[in-house]
Amino acid sequence: MFVYYNQKGVGDVLLFPLKNSEKVTFERNKDIATIIDEETNEIIGYNIFNASNYFNELSTGKSKLTEEFLVEIRKALELNNVADKLDIDLSPKFVVGYVTDMQAHENADKLRVCQVDVGTSDQLQIVCGAPNVDKGQKVVVAKVGAIMPSGLEIKPTQLRGVDSNGMICSQKELGLPNAPKEKGIYVLPADEKVGSEFQF
Repeated sequence: MFVYYNQKGVGDVLLFPLKNSEKVTFERNKDIATIIDEETNEIIGYNIFNASNYFNELSTGKSKLTEEFLVEIRKALELNNVADKLDIDLSPKFVVGYVTDMQAHENADKLRVCQVDVGTSDQLQIVCGAPNVDKGQKVVVAKVGAIMPSGLEIKPTQLRGVDSNGMICSQKELGLPNAPKEKGIYVLPADEKVGSEFQF
C-alpha cells in the first residue's frame, strides 16, 4: 500500500487511497477529505491537506506505507475529528509463492486450480488460466487486497464455481519493463524465498 505526495503538481496534500472506485463523493472535515464510494458508502481513501503540518518527512512521488507513517496518519485524522482507527494489514501484498499442487478445473478446459504456499500457515487456492503454470514453480502472487498497476483490486472470487483467493501474475500484469508479449505467468528463479516480498 502506498501514499502519494506532489507539492508542485497537487499542492501540500497527501493522497492516501485505500481502494478503487469509479463513482466517489467527498466529505471534508477541516484538513481531511474523506473519499467515499457512492454506491457502497465505503471509505476508499483520504486526502490530507496542509500535509507538511502533520508529517515529519514527505518525499515527492509514491511512498510505501509503513507502520510509522500509519501512526502519523492516524494522528492527523484524530486531530481533525475523523473517527477511523485505520486497522490496515501492512503485510506485503505481492509475494513469492510456490505452487505445491495443480489440478485441472472441472468446469473449464483452460483453467487450473493451484494450491500455492506463500509462507503462511494456510496455502492459497488460486485459479489460473496461464498456459505455462505448473506444479513446482516459484511465482509472483498478488494476494487479496493487492492493487495491480492497472488499478485492479484483487478480491476473493469464484471462477466457474471454484474459489480463488489471489492471482498468479505475469510480467505484463506487474507492469515490468520489457515484459514478453506471449501469455504466461512470471516464473521466478528457484532460489527465491517463499513468502518474501516481491520487489518491482
